[in-house]
Amino acid sequence: MLLALSKTDHTLSIVDPVTLKVIAKMPVGPDPHEVIASADGTRAWVSNMLNSQGHELDVLDLVNHKALPSIDTAPLVGLHGLDFQGGKVWFTAQGAKSIGRLDPATGKTEWIMGTGQDFTHLIRVMPDGQTIFVSNAHSASVSIIENREVPPDPMRPAPPGPAQRDWFVTTIPTSLGTEGFDVSPDWKEFWTAAASDGKLWIIDTARRKVAASIDAKLNGANRLKFTPDGKRVLISILSTGDLFVYDVASRKEIRRVSLGRGCAGILMDPDGSRAFVGCTAANYVAVVDLNTLTVTSHLDVGGGPDGLTWASRP
Repeated sequence: MLLALSKTDHTLSIVDPVTLKVIAKMPVGPDPHEVIASADGTRAWVSNMLNSQGHELDVLDLVNHKALPSIDTAPLVGLHGLDFQGGKVWFTAQGAKSIGRLDPATGKTEWIMGTGQDFTHLIRVMPDGQTIFVSNAHSASVSIIENREVPPDPMRPAPPGPAQRDWFVTTIPTSLGTEGFDVSPDWKEFWTAAASDGKLWIIDTARRKVAASIDAKLNGANRLKFTPDGKRVLISILSTGDLFVYDVASRKEIRRVSLGRGCAGILMDPDGSRAFVGCTAANYVAVVDLNTLTVTSHLDVGGGPDGLTWASRP
């Protein structure tokens, strides 16, 4: 099932990805931005940003097509980026310059980590939950947050038992407006594009350093996603309505496709055959054939579509 948010109508649509028909719509909060689903496809969560002050995390029952009681995450405010790993909901709270991890079973935030950066916007979490990637749009940076062994203190003997572990944050300078990003399927490269100067930044995740900074003229960049095979990257441009397609190996532009106005959220079929792009200002989701790189149809999920995700039930 394809899940698609409407910012204007304040709804979450469930869409049949074959027929592209809306199966059901459910109400969500006052400023929905991103959506994520559980691994079993029975629940979805929606973040509400509200000018970096929102603290409502909506909960949706995808089986019975109804809204459940929302979760108040205050004082973690400005909810935006979402991920689901290890049975937990991970989220950014950009108004609190933090990220958090929520236990769906209890509805409680069980872990918080400050980034010390402004507008911590989007988040990706590795499956083991030990490495987290975030973008910090207003601080012109990205952060890699890792749980690893604490280096031994040469002035003190090591305590008995297993080695101590702690969280370490590596903040890497980029450009203002670094927002949309993705990590390659092999987790080796972090790609992000900056809305301000249009630069494409490629970061070596093992070395935690910039591998390349390309003057790609991606001004107004909003979202960036790898194709499932890791061979291409799609970048949506909010200001022009274009979708840029890049070859990962050569780091060169292959094609740009005009989709309409206000290109934002990107979601791809698991087999890499299609891309769905929320064209917020145009009030439709563009469906792009990734073999021909042409627009094949438009999907109506309500006004101001943006956040998209899959929900799959075994």
